[in-house]
Parts: sequence; structure tokens; C-alpha cells
Amino acid sequence: MTIKDHFRITFNLAFPVMLSQLGQVSVGVADSMMVGRLGALPLAAASLGNSIFFVILMFGMGVSMGITPLVSVAEGKGKNKRISNLFRHGFWINIATSLVLTILVLIIAQGLNFLEQPEEVVTLTIPYLFVITASLLPFMIFQTFKQFAEGLSQTKQAMYITIFCNLVNVFLNWVLIFGKLGAPEMGLMGAGWATLISRILMPIMMGWYVLKSKRYQIYNLSMVLKLWSLPMFSRILNVGIPTGFQYIFEVSAFSTAAIMMGWLGVNALAGHQIAINLASISYMMAAGLSTAGMIRVSNQIGKGNFKAMKEAGMVVYAMAMIFMFTTALIFVAFKDFLPTLYIDDPEVVSLSASLLVIAGFFQLSDGAQVIGLGVLRGMEDVKIPTLVTLVAYWVIGLPLGYLLAFNFGFAEKGIWYGLLIGLSVTAFLLYFRFRKLSKQRMSVSKPIVPAV
Repeated sequence: MTIKDHFRITFNLAFPVMLSQLGQVSVGVADSMMVGRLGALPLAAASLGNSIFFVILMFGMGVSMGITPLVSVAEGKGKNKRISNLFRHGFWINIATSLVLTILVLIIAQGLNFLEQPEEVVTLTIPYLFVITASLLPFMIFQTFKQFAEGLSQTKQAMYITIFCNLVNVFLNWVLIFGKLGAPEMGLMGAGWATLISRILMPIMMGWYVLKSKRYQIYNLSMVLKLWSLPMFSRILNVGIPTGFQYIFEVSAFSTAAIMMGWLGVNALAGHQIAINLASISYMMAAGLSTAGMIRVSNQIGKGNFKAMKEAGMVVYAMAMIFMFTTALIFVAFKDFLPTLYIDDPEVVSLSASLLVIAGFFQLSDGAQVIGLGVLRGMEDVKIPTLVTLVAYWVIGLPLGYLLAFNFGFAEKGIWYGLLIGLSVTAFLLYFRFRKLSKQRMSVSKPIVPAV
């Protein structure tokens, strides 16, 4: 297989996943843009609520991704019965995960008053957070079907459904936030209800497609789990839980940054929300490439072709660098315009523009680290990368950000400089780990357990 072949196959896999991943984050982007028209206070409340919820959501997404590489390896080996069992076990893992995470959010919501956020922001945030948290269960059911299909290299259907449901979300935002078409004017709460309704549609549509499509009939899919296999539960969770923590360590670092921004005031928090919303767009697109890299790497492992495994990983690295360099140029060139899509407050726009310059610098690091996590996940190497993300963000990035912001007078920029350093450390270490493990795999004739 030539590099051109790798590029073509990876692009065909990645493009729908990129749009699908973009759809996941665009719910929050659309909410922020439309809520921003109500003023800095509702936007700050949306920032606080979405920062907390997004951490929990990403952990759930990570757990659900334990299905994908295992399905991909099983397909490479031609084990259809194993694929069916992975689907059933994954479904019930995701249901249980959603219930646990919902309870966790409800507990966290009771402690928002202790985060030293402006009282008026907390008052608006709590009911909004309750509504969007109700979307966790349907979201995790959707993820079961999505990750199963992606493990079989079928990525377009989830893209179409995600795009459609996000259009529904935007329409309902317009109706419910601003009181159009005879609906009550609900403000921030309207955005929450629009999110919930659109996420209920997603599993209905994706589940109907997967269960009814002739493409998947050979797997005899069912949600009924007659025979429980603890080893299979363990295999999925051994990939899914560390993946969830990888997401949570990174996303929670940015959420903690939002809390620190709240200590600097409402405008700092609103400006941070705009910049992080824009950065999350490019991140989720890169995460789509990462998923494609995971699928390609794990599938080649299933086939026993370790040279193609390494090539697939390196190609997806190159694709991510090209994409993230382009987004970096866009952030820097349009730093004064992009914030105006959210709000017309001059102080918030100026503050956000300064953060977008820093965001431009960390695009390459952000892209490289998310690709590293994906290709290593495809090799079922998740424990060491999880430790790397913990140290890079929570031992290096956030403490440095705090010192720069509050001890050296860099304010909101200092927090983002710390995040930039954390991302760069992660990117560097994960890239060299992939190179090391690829060399080990290629030196033997069969798969080996990754060395620590």
C-alpha cells in the first residue's frame, strides 16, 4: 500500500468523522453564539455550565470509544460473532455510564456556589445545567451505534444524522431563546431545551439505521444481553475508561481554566468562552482525524500488517499538521472579526481576540497530541498516554497558568500560556511513544503487548 493509498483511505474515513465530531461541539458553539446576543451574563452562565458538562460528556464519549478499536480488530480478523458481542456489551456499558455521569453532574451542581463564581452567573447556570444533563442518556445510546459503525469503517451515516440534528438544535434555539413562532421567550433555558430535544433525536435515527440496515444484518445485532462476559466487559473498559480519563484530564483542564477566568470577572469568562468555542471547533475536527487514525491502526493490527499500521499513523499525523496549521492562520488573521460573531461588547471582543492569537500558536500542539492519543488507542495502548495527559495538564500546564496569571500579572493570557505548554508537552511525548511502539511491533511477526 502506497502513502497515497493511505492518504485516500484515511481521508475517506476521516472526513465524515470530522464533520460528525464537529457536530458534537457545534451544539455548544451554536448555543454560545445565540445566547451571546442576550449579553455577557447569560454567555458567562453558558460558559460555566458547558465547561462542567463538556468534561462529563467527553468522559462518556471516551468510554464509548472502547468499542471502536476492538470492533475494528475483530473485523480485520473476520470474527463476526465477536463483533456482535462487543456491540451488546458496549451498549450496556454506555447505559450504565450515562446514569453514573448524570448523578455526578447533579452532585457537582450543588457545589457551584463554592467555586467563587459571580453569584448571578451561578443562579443562571444551575437550571441550564440540569436540562442539558438530561441529554446524557440519549447521547450515550447514540455513541453505541456510532462507535460500532465506525469500528466497521462506516462513518458517513453518523455524520448525516449529526448534521441534521444540529440544524434542528439551531432552529429550536431561535424559537425557544427568542420566543419565535408563538413560543415563550426562554433565554438561556431555551438553549438547554433545544440541546436536549436534538440529542433525543440522534439515537432514534442512528439506532433505526443500524438495526434496520442490511449492511449489519450479518451481525445479528440486539440490545438483549443473554450471556454476560466479564472478560469482554473488562476488555472494553480497559480501553474505554483510560480513554475517558484522557479526555477528562484535557477538557477539565480547560474547564478549570474557565473557573480561573471567573476569578478575573464576567468579561474575562465571556472572552474565554468565545476563544475556547472557536478552538474547540478545530480540536474536534482533529479528533475526527484521530478517530480515523485509530480505526486504520487497529484494523491493520487485526490483519497483522504492522508496516501498514505505522504508515497509517504517520499519514494521519501529517494530515492533522496541515489542517491545524491552516486553522492557526485563520485564528490569527481574523482574531478581531471572529469574536463579533458571538457578542458586540468591545471589551469582551478585544480580550477574546488576544486569546485567539495564543490559540493559533497551540493549534499544532493540540492537533499532534489528539492524533497521538488516537493512534495509540488503536494499538490498545492507553494507560501510559493517560498518565502523560494527567501530568502535562495538571502538574505542568494549569499550575504554570495560575502562576503566570495571578503571580506574574499576565491575567487571562497567563492561563492560556499554561495550557499551551501542557499541550506541547503532551504532543511531544505521545509522538515519540507511537514511534517507539511501532518499531517494536514491526520487529516481531505477531502483535505484542505494548511495553511501558
